[in-house]
Amino acid sequence: MEASSKQQKKSENSSLSSSSKLLLYSYWQSSCSWFVRFALSLKGLPYEYKPVNITKGEQFSPDFKRLNPLHFVPVLVDGDITVSDSYAIVLYLEDKYPQRPLLPADPRLKALNLQAASIINSNIQPLHMVSLTHLKEKVGPEESLSFAQLNTEKGLLALEMLLKDFASRYATGDEADVFLAPQIVVSTTRFNINMSKFPTLSRLHESYKILPELEASSPERQPDAVR
Repeated sequence: MEASSKQQKKSENSSLSSSSKLLLYSYWQSSCSWFVRFALSLKGLPYEYKPVNITKGEQFSPDFKRLNPLHFVPVLVDGDITVSDSYAIVLYLEDKYPQRPLLPADPRLKALNLQAASIINSNIQPLHMVSLTHLKEKVGPEESLSFAQLNTEKGLLALEMLLKDFASRYATGDEADVFLAPQIVVSTTRFNINMSKFPTLSRLHESYKILPELEASSPERQPDAVR
């Protein structure tokens, strides 16, 4: 038993040591980058922050194109492994660095957590990004904001219905919700969503917002933040 415990500790220390190789290409206001920063913070994984100023088109540089031909942040580099897309990055971190799990062990709750994350990553975040870029240029800021609010509320309603019967300390257990916590903050601060329509999500938000890991990974705390 003692030898097994020592081996486990050695393995965990080795895993943490290897994490010093982690590089995160991020932009401070990117909500997808926030998902990954939050995951890294929750897992206690140190990383080097590599800012990519997407307002200046730095994502279209030849060097960044080699990391992600889609020109999106975030991108995680772990030694000779490069992973883009926040959903894929979080799952990679969960597999490679199992300490401080981000997902419940129970298969039902794990599936529920991943479903909620997918709703945010596939159905909310891409649509409000469209409103911030192409729509704002074509139809103006007011119509763009209205589009973002409509689609964000549609996604939040789906999350409310999905989680209302399962929510405990967090949405699916004692593991903080990597995608949901930042998304609620973005919804309220950037898109002025009235969260009183979503009582379950509002309660969860009260639990999230006291987490030091959420604060540490927030946009305003990043080295490339414009204040």
